[in-house]
Amino acid sequence: MQKTSFFAAAVALAAMTGPSFSQGVPSLADGSLAMGEAVNEAAQPVSPAQLEENVSSEIIGDWDLQCATTGPEPRPCRMYQLMRDDTGNPVSEVTLFSLPVAEGEAVAGATVIVPLETLLTAQLTMSVDGKTTRRYPFAFCNQLGCIARIGLSAEDISNFKSGNKAVLTIVPALAPTQTVNVNMSLAGFTKAFGKAENNGQ
Repeated sequence: MQKTSFFAAAVALAAMTGPSFSQGVPSLADGSLAMGEAVNEAAQPVSPAQLEENVSSEIIGDWDLQCATTGPEPRPCRMYQLMRDDTGNPVSEVTLFSLPVAEGEAVAGATVIVPLETLLTAQLTMSVDGKTTRRYPFAFCNQLGCIARIGLSAEDISNFKSGNKAVLTIVPALAPTQTVNVNMSLAGFTKAFGKAENNGQ
């Protein structure tokens, strides 16, 4: 499908990858993570801030493990991935982190940013290897894009560890009968998440 107008807002992502565009390592101990709702398998459908602390960067598979190098210890880590469409255009990014203390069912959290002109009422749908489909609401939009702040259960993390890819599905506001799928690679997830849980160790 033609995505030119829909992804116009995403062009700026190409020069804004990694720490310059991602959310700082958060604690999000405010109960704001959305756990999502289960979706029938046949169905289709925190304001990001400039990084204030210095971080290290270690590429593990398709993930960039970023850990704070300053500040009080233990110093937190996060996992970052920029996702592109089939033509190589940056479409979405995810920042994922382990929670030091579980928030209800959530043992980890993630911030997903998608382009403006996304149909917010369709929400964000994510599945792992075509299974375990869940839908998450968007929290808000700003000049960088539309943001979903999601909570991940122990089962979600287990599915990521055993899976090959997660597919994120969004709906363009200008083409509400169509969907856009973006692949989130899970290569290196198990190792990267293990190190993130242990503050980079």
